Amino acid sequence: MQIANTREVQRLETEIVERISSLASPTTDKVRAVRRQYSKQIARSSAELVINLAARLIDRSGFMFRFVGYELILFHKPALTTLDGTILERLGRGMDNWAAVDTFASYLAGPAWRERQVPDQLIHKWARSRDRWWRRAALVSTVPLNNKARGGTGDAARTLAICEILASDHDDMIVKAMSWALRELAKRDASAVRGFVHDHQKALAARVIREVNNKLQTGLKNPKSGEG
Repeated sequence: MQIANTREVQRLETEIVERISSLASPTTDKVRAVRRQYSKQIARSSAELVINLAARLIDRSGFMFRFVGYELILFHKPALTTLDGTILERLGRGMDNWAAVDTFASYLAGPAWRERQVPDQLIHKWARSRDRWWRRAALVSTVPLNNKARGGTGDAARTLAICEILASDHDDMIVKAMSWALRELAKRDASAVRGFVHDHQKALAARVIREVNNKLQTGLKNPKSGEG
């Protein structure tokens, strides 16, 4: 069975890579159309097969392969509900840009954390990482806790615990993620966010304070541009 699964994973990986590589202009919509076709093919496959396929795609050079790998898991419930800390860290290996991190955290890590498939300590470990991308992943993983469209119902305690660890981190990628995390929580618990910003105003980057206060006061992070 293991040999058969390995051969099937290799076959699927080869086909997906060839399909995506042959796209004249690999836009997100076109790549997602390919992914949908393969999601149908593997709908009844085991979680193990889907995760192994995703892991092989992630090892490929190019964000689009990683994107497809993450979406294959996202849209395969048995695979998504199987995710644990070891699997997540395998799937996050090699993240080196915001797009990879945000997809990983929004699609996989955040939902797994929200459903308590992984402990809070794992996300706290990421928040204390020397690697800026894992620190960003910790913050972005809070978004599915609070974002209604992603299944979140609100979790101020877990969100603010991560924000507190990273409050004084002024790396640009962390600052932007901090603003996002707090603005998302503000939709669920504005008073908790106000209190956090007040208590940490000396540590937080000016951009975070400005955008979060704008969100609390106007509903937009940048009222002049109309950006939410």
